[in-house]
Amino acid sequence: MSRLRILREFAAVRWLRPLRTRAAIERRQRRLLRAHLRFLRRRSRYFGDLLATRSFADLPLMDKSVMMNRFDDITTVGVGRDDALALAIANERAREFDLDLGSHSVGLSSGTSGHRGLFVVSAAERDAWVGAVLARTLPRGALLGHRIALFLRADNTLYESVGSAAVSFRYFDVYADMAENIAALRSFGPTILVAPPSVLRLIARAADAGEFDVVPQKVYAVAEVLEVFDAQRITRSLGQERLHQLYQCTEGFLAHTCPHGVIHLNEDDILVEREYLDAERFTPIVTDLRRRAQPIVRYRLGDVLRERTSPCPCGTALTAIERIEGREGDTLILRGLDGREVPVFADVITRALLYADGFDEYRITQIGESRLQIALDTVDDRSRRRVADEVGALAHRLGCERPDLEFIGFVPDGSAKLRRVVQGWGERRW
Repeated sequence: MSRLRILREFAAVRWLRPLRTRAAIERRQRRLLRAHLRFLRRRSRYFGDLLATRSFADLPLMDKSVMMNRFDDITTVGVGRDDALALAIANERAREFDLDLGSHSVGLSSGTSGHRGLFVVSAAERDAWVGAVLARTLPRGALLGHRIALFLRADNTLYESVGSAAVSFRYFDVYADMAENIAALRSFGPTILVAPPSVLRLIARAADAGEFDVVPQKVYAVAEVLEVFDAQRITRSLGQERLHQLYQCTEGFLAHTCPHGVIHLNEDDILVEREYLDAERFTPIVTDLRRRAQPIVRYRLGDVLRERTSPCPCGTALTAIERIEGREGDTLILRGLDGREVPVFADVITRALLYADGFDEYRITQIGESRLQIALDTVDDRSRRRVADEVGALAHRLGCERPDLEFIGFVPDGSAKLRRVVQGWGERRW
């Protein structure tokens, strides 16, 4: 770990790389891409073979299966998949995450798709990541003395490598007893709290019950889709003006919220192509322009993003995102009145449930053609009626047949990322 590298990246992102126009961003992207492709031709067997006969625009799309199947040919630092996977699994089972492969950090990612992924980052990439994250998360003004609490499913030296008297990190294991975690969190007194929405909900409940009285300067939701339903509760209970987000996954640090709470793509380091799903939603195809140990090039994420149409008041030229809506594969399919298949994005149906009440936790799973399973933490006549009314009203607005509903009790699963909407029936068909 090099504090000099961290400070250099922090200063570049925070002060020295304003990139106030789209033209400036695109110039930087072109320069970084040219250098990156030169490197890949020399150092990656997978990309070297492809780039011998193809341009960047003609490269095939990557996904998690390609990455895992061709891991040894894609990576450039001599870390084999089997060795990295064995260490990452051993770390997970022991819940100890301080072992690396030489100077390289490795880890697992389940992702919202549920399929295991593997990442490897070099020491230089780790330092750059830490510097960029700190530059984009620390509040304006005082930079020293912050206490950052991280609730994560897997710790990694990636997350705590910068701990010092200036900024201290503390990792909280989401698999540990949550009452003990919250008590320890209260003693730690974080100025910045970073956690998945499902964990933030539990902390919010503790705050409502008088068991957690710390008001962090900033709260960040990570790792799971942040639903409006959850954001409102967390913001209110934790005394925040707004809830922030970090869009971070195995494929890189993709986006952050500005001081106005608007999500912006980190286009100074990544290139995002768009595969449009409708007039306003797209799934991103990501190229990380600086990640070399494990190159991410034209990687199709499968997430659903909705681009913001109005300018952000912060003034940055980085693309603004209205919402990160979830997984493309979790789009529900209802039958239209004319017999056609109508895609219903996760965000659309979760917003409909904002108007229902009588429950706190829910999950919607499609289990058949025009059949939805609704899991609620409070299943009674009132909650059934309210949910049925809102789903029926949504179906009417969309010109769909009213789906059959099956109500069950909500059972939390702390071993997996929270998904409010799940497509559990058939293949994606639209």
